[in-house]
Amino acid sequence: MTTTTATTADITTTTGTTGTTGTTGVHPKPARLRAGTRARGGPVPVLWLALLATPLAAGANAPVLILPDMARSLGVSTSTAGWLVASYAWAMAVGTPLLAGLLRRRGLRAALRLAGALLVVGTLLVAASPWLPLTLAGRATQAAGGAGLAAVAMSLAGSARRMGVISAGFGILGASGPLLGAQLSQAVSWRLSLSVSVIAILAVPAVSRYAKAPAATPQGGFDARGAALLTALATALVLLPRTPAAALGSAVLAAALLALHVRRRPDGFVPAALIRKPLFLGSALLALALSGSYFTLLFSVPRLLTDRAGWDVATAGTGQLVALLTGSALSWLLAAASARMSRAAVRAVLIGVGAAAAAIAVFASWGPLLLVATMGGVFAATGANAVLSMHAASSAPDAQRPTAIGLFALCYQLGGAFGPAIATALVLTV
Repeated sequence: MTTTTATTADITTTTGTTGTTGTTGVHPKPARLRAGTRARGGPVPVLWLALLATPLAAGANAPVLILPDMARSLGVSTSTAGWLVASYAWAMAVGTPLLAGLLRRRGLRAALRLAGALLVVGTLLVAASPWLPLTLAGRATQAAGGAGLAAVAMSLAGSARRMGVISAGFGILGASGPLLGAQLSQAVSWRLSLSVSVIAILAVPAVSRYAKAPAATPQGGFDARGAALLTALATALVLLPRTPAAALGSAVLAAALLALHVRRRPDGFVPAALIRKPLFLGSALLALALSGSYFTLLFSVPRLLTDRAGWDVATAGTGQLVALLTGSALSWLLAAASARMSRAAVRAVLIGVGAAAAAIAVFASWGPLLLVATMGGVFAATGANAVLSMHAASSAPDAQRPTAIGLFALCYQLGGAFGPAIATALVLTV
C-alpha cells in the first residue's frame, strides 16, 4: 500500500521492550512482566497468526455434510439441526467486534485469554452435551472464541502480504471443512468434527509471548449500550434470511437507535469518526458485496453443475473443492502484489474478477467454466479480506484499529449469512 500515506509500518504492531503498538492498544510505557515470561520484539510470525485464526473456517463448514447424522443423534429434524450452523454464524458475526473491542481496551493478552477460554469451554460443551439447546450454546461459545482469536490475528497481521496468508488459509480450510468434517464423523464422531476449531488454542501461548503488559483502559467507561445495539443489529441481519419480516423490522429499529447513540457518544463502541471515513466504508461495503457473491456461488454452483452440465454429485463436489483451493491460494498473490499497486487498481481487480465470476455463473453451462466462476468468487472474496481489511485499518488511528478490523470482519461475515439465502432463492428452490 505504498501509494497512500498509511504505510505498512504504520499498521504493523511492534511489541519490543521500547516500542509502541498500533493495533493492540498496548500501553507504550515499559512494564514488568511476570516471572518466566518475556515479550519478544518484532511482529508475530505469520504462521502462528494463521494457526490462531484459520481453524475457525474449518469449524464453520464442518457440519455441511453431516447434518443428518447430527440430527439423528440429537433426536431432531435436519432443518432443526441446521440451527447449529446458524448459531455459529451468528456468534462469529457478533463476537468479532465485541472481542476486538476488548482487544482495544485491555490489550492482547486479555483478548487472547478470554477468546481462548471461550473456545475451550464451547468445545467441551459440544463434546459432552446430549441436548440440542446445550449444543447450540456450545457452538455459539466456540464461534465467539474463534472469532476473537481471528480478530487478534487480523489486528496483528500488519500488512496485506501477511494478511493474505491468513485470508488464503481461511479459504483453504473453509473449502476443506465439509470433507474433513465428514471424514472425522465417519471415523470417530460428529462431535469431533465440530471440535476442529479448538486446534487454534495451540497458537495462543506463542502469540502471547509477543505481548507486553495489558493495555491501560481508555478514558471513559465501557460503552455497553453501543455494544448491545451493534449486537442487536448484527443479530437481526444474520436472521434476515430465515425470518425476513421480523428481522428486517428489528434491523431498521436497531440501526436507527445505534445511529442516535453514535451521535450522542461519538467516541463509544462504534466510533463516529471511523464509520464516516470513505476509505473504511468503501472497504467494508465492498468486502460485504464480494463475500455475499462468493457464498452465493459456493452454494449455487454444485446444483448448476448437476442441472446444466450433467455432473454427478461426487464429481461436482471434487471439482468445486479443487477450484476453491486454487482460488484461495491465488488470492495470496494479489495480497503480495498489492503493496506495489494503487488502491484503485486493487479494487478494480477485485470488482472485475468478482463481477466476471457472477456473470459466468449466470450464463455458463459448461462444467469447467462454472468451476472458473467458483474460483473467481473465492479469489475476489479472500483477496478482499486480505487487502481491504488493511485499507480499513489504515483509515483509523492507532487506538481504533482493532475496532476497524472488528467492524470490517463483521461486514465480511454478514456476506456469509446472506449468500446461502440468495442461493436458495435463485437456484436451490428452482
